Amino acid sequence: APMSALPTVFADRRARILAELPLGSAMLVPAARVFPRNGDVDHPYRPDSDFFYLTGFHEPDAFLVLRHADAGPKVVLFCLERDREREIWDGYRVGTAGAVERFGVDAAFPIGELDTRLPDLLENLEQVHARLGRDRSFDDRVLRAVEAVRARHRKGVEAPGTFVDPSPRLHGMRFVKDAHELDVMRRAAAISCEGHLAAMARAQPGVHEYELEADLLRAFRRHGSERPAYECIVGSGPNATILHYRAGNRVLQAGELVLVDAGCELEGYASDVTRTFPVGGRFSAAQRAVYEVVLASEEAAIAATRPGTTLDAIHAVAVRVLVKGMIDLGLLAGDLDARIADESYRAYYMHRTSHWLGMDVHDVGGYFVARAPRLLVPDCVLTIEPGLYVAEDAACPAEFRGIGIRIEDDVRVTEDGVEVLTAAIPKSVEAVEAAVRAGAA
Repeated sequence: APMSALPTVFADRRARILAELPLGSAMLVPAARVFPRNGDVDHPYRPDSDFFYLTGFHEPDAFLVLRHADAGPKVVLFCLERDREREIWDGYRVGTAGAVERFGVDAAFPIGELDTRLPDLLENLEQVHARLGRDRSFDDRVLRAVEAVRARHRKGVEAPGTFVDPSPRLHGMRFVKDAHELDVMRRAAAISCEGHLAAMARAQPGVHEYELEADLLRAFRRHGSERPAYECIVGSGPNATILHYRAGNRVLQAGELVLVDAGCELEGYASDVTRTFPVGGRFSAAQRAVYEVVLASEEAAIAATRPGTTLDAIHAVAVRVLVKGMIDLGLLAGDLDARIADESYRAYYMHRTSHWLGMDVHDVGGYFVARAPRLLVPDCVLTIEPGLYVAEDAACPAEFRGIGIRIEDDVRVTEDGVEVLTAAIPKSVEAVEAAVRAGAA
């Protein structure tokens, strides 16, 4: 496993969880399942984020049990056993002995023994911490195990009587990134920078959107990324006004913009970046005017990001700059505060400014805590991504129709401000134009 050089990171996380679990409880965390795509082809396997966060274990058909109990093993992993015949077809397996040796668990058993061994691990415990309601097969497996323990009551065995959702505890940990996570996310941002530079250089008239996507994917893989963190968005011309437009076969035309929203995944962590740039390397006056509004909004939102604020407050800063720009450009009319209040700006800016970022692109960490907006804290990571999208048929000055612009960076909150992880990726008008023109030679 690529992460096996860092078993202490995962052991430390398990120890933190175990220290927080009440005595007499167990947390159950399944690996992701393999999903068929079509015929004899499966979707590429990607570990479940919670499971990987606690194990660093990449293989499917695995199951983690964390026990805070007076006796018995604390960390138990069920996984595929070594099988030479299957390994010839599907690749090397760690196996149970390797799981103990390389991943620091107390005990490991073949996954085929889970149903018979799980009741033993739950005997005389009071609580089961398991995320029920997401995967019926997991729910059934957990409930069958608890029922098997209940059947032992005549032998003096106590069965767990309480089910607890582990997500608040586990996701609260994942929300604040440790030093290892921040290191990986910085490296992911650097790889994404390579991809965006390649896409900018490719953005010449006559090139297809999918060619920019190919350059992004090549850069990601070439520098060690396992996969893109999400399907690449490459929208040229009017396609830039479609928020989640997947790279298609449209040909880039001189005089239009292309919006690229793409980030790599590295060692389980996502990067998420958007840049918008002119085909051939020169913004028109109208494109530049809109671009500078979005850039000013993004920079104001980044400047407003610090511990103790909220995503709502950051969004309000971005919206105020955007709406003033919309009025200045003639997209909206009237008073700034009135236009913010009536939300007429949503015709041109219809999404939020930020989301959490980590192992998942839209990472865990509730947006509300005790019904109040979550406060930013040092070492949480978020995106800042304002945009301005003018539909081709918008009732506005003609020169702005069909312009779509988004600028997005990944931002770590520090003790007193931010570290912009993706700062190396060009975003000023001059830097973006130069990066595109670098490919025209």
